[in-house]
Amino acid sequence: MGTEVVLVDEVPFPSQITTTKPLSLLGHGITDIEIHFLQIKFTAIGVYLDPEVVSHLQQWKTKKANELAEDDDFFDALISAPVEKFLRVVVIKEIKGSQYGVQLESAVRDRLAADDKYEEEEEEALEKIVEFFQSKYFKKDSTITYHFPATSATAEISFHTEGKEESKIKVENANVVENIKKWYLGGTRGVSPSTISSLANTLSAELTK
Repeated sequence: MGTEVVLVDEVPFPSQITTTKPLSLLGHGITDIEIHFLQIKFTAIGVYLDPEVVSHLQQWKTKKANELAEDDDFFDALISAPVEKFLRVVVIKEIKGSQYGVQLESAVRDRLAADDKYEEEEEEALEKIVEFFQSKYFKKDSTITYHFPATSATAEISFHTEGKEESKIKVENANVVENIKKWYLGGTRGVSPSTISSLANTLSAELTK
């Protein structure tokens, strides 16, 4: 049986993927900026979650989608729910991997510094991630994935581009891992408002079932 595909800005995302178990595409969107009224799109994003996540969000059952999208506590609960999460990020506009690595590093570092959690271990973990992306070139349709297991505070990041073998890195610093999740899933502070809004719509519909 073929998996259905969802198009996110013309980029195909399977509606389900299987890691240790089937995960569903519960949110999707893009990262972009507007320069002189021109929208430049960088990446398409798919957020795959264990459907079980809904059982950890029951206290928001009565909220509408637009209320959830504005509720950072809801997204904090989503991030900390002990279920498997998988992010698939597909490049729309090509850039150097180093540019992406620096964006990720500064977003995570700023969040950690604000929470007073930016110590030597966090700095080292972030440096390794920056190094990992440094040598990569993000051609159009290259894929970055983040796999967050249900029970351990780790992340596996992988990068795949046409004609090259997939490369991977494991991140084991819990503070860095949490803030990578927050970069993509952090409610009003997330990097992609369209993804947050899509997650809010899907989850509010799931919560009312």
